[in-house]
Amino acid sequence: MAIAKNTICVWYDKNAEEAARFYAEVFPDSAVGAVHRAPGDYPAGQEGDVLMVEFTVAGIPCLGLNGGPSIKHSEAFSFQISTEDQEETDRYWNAIVGNGGQENACGWCKDKWGISWQITPRVLMEAMAAGGGEAKRAFAAMMDMRKIDVAAIEAARRG
Repeated sequence: MAIAKNTICVWYDKNAEEAARFYAEVFPDSAVGAVHRAPGDYPAGQEGDVLMVEFTVAGIPCLGLNGGPSIKHSEAFSFQISTEDQEETDRYWNAIVGNGGQENACGWCKDKWGISWQITPRVLMEAMAAGGGEAKRAFAAMMDMRKIDVAAIEAARRG
């Protein structure tokens, strides 16, 4: 097994494998790799419990750690998924929110495990990169949204 030089480690209470399998079903270039079981008892579990799960989300290597309920997630960490159009934006947003997650503002949502996701259409990032009035209008439009409306961002870009 080749070990990546840099891997994102995401702490879960006890559902790392379930989360990894969900991400692998939803996002392209995602997969579940090795599932490691605890070689002995630990504060959040027992010998034989799933301790770590190697997985990939949209090409990014991750490790899910079942560390117990003591660590809580916040928006300080999120996965940002770039989308090409409204259909792709809707598909990812609906998969996360519709499976026990919750909506948040400005294209952010949380999955049922508390992990934050930014479902971000490329048109929004392009508008921000353009700067000036185009960025200002797109930013103002985004501030009133939950899931990003691609057509509304495009209209704001045009003024």
